[in-house]
Amino acid sequence: MIWQKPHISKTYEALTAIADNRIEVEGNKAKCVSSSKGKFYQIEYDPETNSIMSNDNSAYYTDSLSYPMIALLMLKGKVHYNEKLLEILKGIFWKDINQKFKNDYTKAVGSVLEDLQAKGEDIEFIQTEVQKIHEFVCTLEM
Repeated sequence: MIWQKPHISKTYEALTAIADNRIEVEGNKAKCVSSSKGKFYQIEYDPETNSIMSNDNSAYYTDSLSYPMIALLMLKGKVHYNEKLLEILKGIFWKDINQKFKNDYTKAVGSVLEDLQAKGEDIEFIQTEVQKIHEFVCTLEM
């Protein structure tokens, strides 16, 4: 199976999962706790076949690379990211924000970026770095 390309919001969510230490890696497997702390997901990566699986809703219902998958690929060094993003994106409760915007991920990301800008964060830096990661993720054939 080839996974569908994810929405860019999944890259933001993956970075937040790493920043919040919600992903625990053991070998090529990981457990990721949701931002609401109400669920956890199992992820497995096979570097020999370049395949990845996860039991989260995004992977299951949309057949697209999900944030737990992207986070594991980041932690395994398959997807590179600027570590400065971690402190900026720490502590964002994506599940709540996504629900607030009825899973309109573009609006959810926009809201988060507005909040970050209000806190004095460099939104252009964030967007540029996340876009680079997202573009790379979209080239993966997994």
